[in-house]
Amino acid sequence: MLSPSQLDALISLLDDSDWEVKQHVREKLIGLGAAVIPVLEQKWEESFNPILQKELEDLVHDLQFGLVKQRLTDWKASQNQDLLDGLWILNTYQYPDLERETLKAAIHQLYVEAWTHFSPDLQPLDQVKILNHVFFKQLQFSGNTKNFHSPSNSMLSAVLESKKGNPISLCSIYLLVSQKLGLPIYGVNLPNLFVLIYQQGETNFYINAFNKGLVFSKKEIQNFLEQLKIDPLPVYFEPCTNLAIVLRFLKNLATAFEHLGESSKLGEVKELLEILAA
Repeated sequence: MLSPSQLDALISLLDDSDWEVKQHVREKLIGLGAAVIPVLEQKWEESFNPILQKELEDLVHDLQFGLVKQRLTDWKASQNQDLLDGLWILNTYQYPDLERETLKAAIHQLYVEAWTHFSPDLQPLDQVKILNHVFFKQLQFSGNTKNFHSPSNSMLSAVLESKKGNPISLCSIYLLVSQKLGLPIYGVNLPNLFVLIYQQGETNFYINAFNKGLVFSKKEIQNFLEQLKIDPLPVYFEPCTNLAIVLRFLKNLATAFEHLGESSKLGEVKELLEILAA
């Protein structure tokens, strides 16, 4: 690591008129990794030079994005591919300062709310009725129908705060709480829709968190696929992996940025998709 005076000297060259000097400085600072971000942010606050501030902003973003890519690469290589970890990493693309523990605490609070109304002795449908009451009546979670393509729908922290999301974000919160309660509820990756399945022995039914926890059957999925003229492949009826869930989040985020015409962010999300799809 460079000394503070060396780092100051290097940062001061970011607005150098010589492009090659500037590029060399950027490469040197990026090579220092995420540890240098707080120093760059402090320099931004202290600077009155708009050119230098813009260079610092771009550099911080590049370092933060590099951190997201590295975390996502490590997550994909991990043994269990924990869902909350994967969604937190995705969340840090838009909210780089978000701590994993903040998301974990928010999910735990929802779990406590559900647990106070819950009994493991209840029948599966009654368990889901209680969860639906807590989520959609008591806590007022609902589908974000007005801004369906907003990037915020793919950011778990934003959905937890606004209590509005798209099918997969609402299902993921429902899923994370359900599994903390010990319920056999999993994600199902349908075309144009993401739902949940309660699957245990002979008990199998589906839950649509985007429609206030509506319970439905396999036959209704068959009808849905028939309307879309899509072959009823087994994958559309069975639990999907956490990797598939995070991939679906990223695809939704890509669509959101495409709708907004944010080509640079769309390109970055495509890079993240390539990491998971590799």
